[in-house]
Amino acid sequence: MIEFLMVCNKTGAVRVSRSYSTRPLPDPRSVLHDCLKRNSPSQCPHFLMMDGTEEVRIIFRQYASLFFVLGVSPNDNVMAHFAFIHNLVETLNSYFSNVCELDLMHNVDRAHMILDEIVVNGFITESNRSRVLAPIAILDKTVDKVS
Repeated sequence: MIEFLMVCNKTGAVRVSRSYSTRPLPDPRSVLHDCLKRNSPSQCPHFLMMDGTEEVRIIFRQYASLFFVLGVSPNDNVMAHFAFIHNLVETLNSYFSNVCELDLMHNVDRAHMILDEIVVNGFITESNRSRVLAPIAILDKTVDKVS
């Protein structure tokens, strides 16, 4: 299960975040610092972090200047979550045509809608890009007609 998702820039500023549990989000700067320490070819791009009395597996991936950070249950499949991050980035790229930090800052509602179409209550429910983007395309057409 996905506990939380954060999309941060290199300075630790959170651009998109979503929590799927009752735990508070960890400090993004400390998580990003731990990720940057491990962001070398010899280090694994995932690690366990203590969150109070429970462990959370942190999985991260860097795309250009954005870090996609997931907090998942310690026994979850790591490769499935890497595939999820890649699918999320590809879907964002399809919608924004090469997503960047500014796209997420100015269209945070659209980014949350895309994320909400893919993940429901911490579980990945949809991975088909066209099915994820179809409701958002309908909403965009409706907004264009009103404007």
